[in-house]
Amino acid sequence: MARDCGQVAGELRRVFGWPPPFHDPGVGQFGLTNAVFAVGDTFVEVVAPARPGTTAGRYLERRGGDGGYMAIFQVGDLAAARRRVAGLGVRVVWTADLPDIAGTHLHPGDVPGAIVSLDWADPQQSWRWAGPSWTGRVPDHAPGGVTGLTIEVSDPAAAARRWAAVLGISAAGRGPATVDGPATVELPDSHQRLRFVPAGSGRGEGITEVTIAGLPAKGGGGPWVIGGVRFAGEEG
Repeated sequence: MARDCGQVAGELRRVFGWPPPFHDPGVGQFGLTNAVFAVGDTFVEVVAPARPGTTAGRYLERRGGDGGYMAIFQVGDLAAARRRVAGLGVRVVWTADLPDIAGTHLHPGDVPGAIVSLDWADPQQSWRWAGPSWTGRVPDHAPGGVTGLTIEVSDPAAAARRWAAVLGISAAGRGPATVDGPATVELPDSHQRLRFVPAGSGRGEGITEVTIAGLPAKGGGGPWVIGGVRFAGEEG
């Protein structure tokens, strides 16, 4: 989430050499503008308030500036995922159901650290919200993609347990956790991980780092802080 979508999107392109993003007019219903970048077979989206009085604007005020806002997870069985979160007592704040894609945004008061979205797509590798080239098909794309997130929360152990439950990951998929130290949730099928750390710097909870395999950085070895988020490369 950024105050200036164009500025942050431009910096991402300049540093990483990413091609022009897709701008989805559909986010206007939330009072937003956006830029969606294909990053390997995953996506990085920049959003910004387009009018006063939005949830996004209040988030920026609360966080004191740009920062990580949402984590989107693709699921194979959306109906089962929705039943699971209902059974956990997690509130749903928005849904969309289209023939080729569907999404479910969860209340951040029930899943701490970010807005979590559980999405489904058909074909599985497509992603309508990245634009026409990803709608109903999979275009040629660069290798790599997002491999992990770091989320600052008040209680890393509790947050790790909650996210794991929402994602339907067994206890065996979680690393050791303490209230005062980091906790890790492994996504075994995708070789991705979520790292929960104590919130610091007085900014409250949010996503603070994204790791990406095959990060095509132009010059320098990083990491880079762009839009209030630390981007770090990763081999593999």
